Amino acid sequence: MSVIPQYPPAPTAGEEGRKREEDFSEWLRTEVAKQLVADAQDRDETGQPPRSVHERRAVGERLLSDAMERLTAGLLAQGRPALSGDAERRVLRAAHDALFGLGGLQKLLDDPGVENIHANGCDRVFVRYADGRKEQVGPIASSDEELAELIRTLAARGGTEERRFDRAVPRLNLQLPGGQRMFAVMAVSDRVSLSVRIHRYPRATLPQLRTLGLFDAELEGFLRALVLARKNLVIAGGTDVGKTTLLRGMTSEIPAHERLVTIEDTFELGLHLDGLHPDVVPLQAREANIEGEGAIDQAELVRWGLRMAPDRVIVGEIRGAEVVPMCNAMSQGNDGSLSTIHASTSRGVFSKLAAYAVQAPERLSLEATNLLVASAVHFVIHLARDAAGRRAVSSIREIVDADGSQLISNEVYRPGPDRRAVPAAPLRTSTMEDLIAVGYQRPDAVGGWGL
Repeated sequence: MSVIPQYPPAPTAGEEGRKREEDFSEWLRTEVAKQLVADAQDRDETGQPPRSVHERRAVGERLLSDAMERLTAGLLAQGRPALSGDAERRVLRAAHDALFGLGGLQKLLDDPGVENIHANGCDRVFVRYADGRKEQVGPIASSDEELAELIRTLAARGGTEERRFDRAVPRLNLQLPGGQRMFAVMAVSDRVSLSVRIHRYPRATLPQLRTLGLFDAELEGFLRALVLARKNLVIAGGTDVGKTTLLRGMTSEIPAHERLVTIEDTFELGLHLDGLHPDVVPLQAREANIEGEGAIDQAELVRWGLRMAPDRVIVGEIRGAEVVPMCNAMSQGNDGSLSTIHASTSRGVFSKLAAYAVQAPERLSLEATNLLVASAVHFVIHLARDAAGRRAVSSIREIVDADGSQLISNEVYRPGPDRRAVPAAPLRTSTMEDLIAVGYQRPDAVGGWGL
């Protein structure tokens, strides 16, 4: 057994106490890691199959418990104080998270109230909670170097391929094992920094989102009808307003027999795992290798996806050249397709689409883009924060036509006094007929569209 870290027998507190716990946790981690490696080598030499993830974790937890007993016995044999109950739990938790979890991030990821984690270095960590609170919390690593090593470990474990994180590739976009999305940078900032987005509702449904206050019952019926009537939809909004969550909720209404192709920069939607859609092909963009080759962007994936005979194409987020093949997909028989985009208003979506299209290899003019968008996208759904700071649908536009440099649209739901969507301009007659055909009950004349 490796030597137990030496400390004076007097109880410690503050920084010294934390250092003591960190060293003991690292000792436990090292001890168990060596035994797990030895176990794997022994099974390989004796021709036994490798342990499954669950078996390895069970063995590791038993070894961790045994190592803690040896640690306590060793301390007492040396006449040194054993760890208190609380300290022992912290040391075990830290060692367990380092071996099987996500290190110092794990305790924050396990908190059901946490929605966002932002670390500007190992010890300047800020958390935003579901109720809107923002708090600074304790360090997630003992140094920036340790934080960078943790991120590299996550990159090696996560996803279907290893992604680099070093001075040559100083950014990392990754889905964590629990489905959370992490973005990290180094070298281009003064300290290693990361942001984690936690999706609290990875299998959202429209009734669930209505209960959470994203929209009312009338709007729930309208959104469901848009999906069932196979309308092409773009969900827009700023950062952290629930675009991906609403996209998941709306896809839950897609009939189970339909074939879906999802296209993302980093796996996040998880429709192939939601249990609702058995026929899903998830595609993820790929970065270039160390020689600068092998990159595959979302635009190329959209083209590939169209060759796979999908009923609908779902792009996690439009952020560049994929706008042109996406609109082509929507206008060439893949009705009912969906995507998200960052935009501050529902009308602002049109400017963003035009800006992306002019930068794409096709170099579409504004007029050509407007014609393409008008023939492809049926509705834009905009999310924002209401007057109370809650996420909500605030505006819905029906795209009608294009006229040169202008896209013509009707804002069928507009922001009310509390910035939540209220009925405004009526739908076109043909659109209303399409929605009624799939079971939509149009709103009352009183307080509704007045139809």
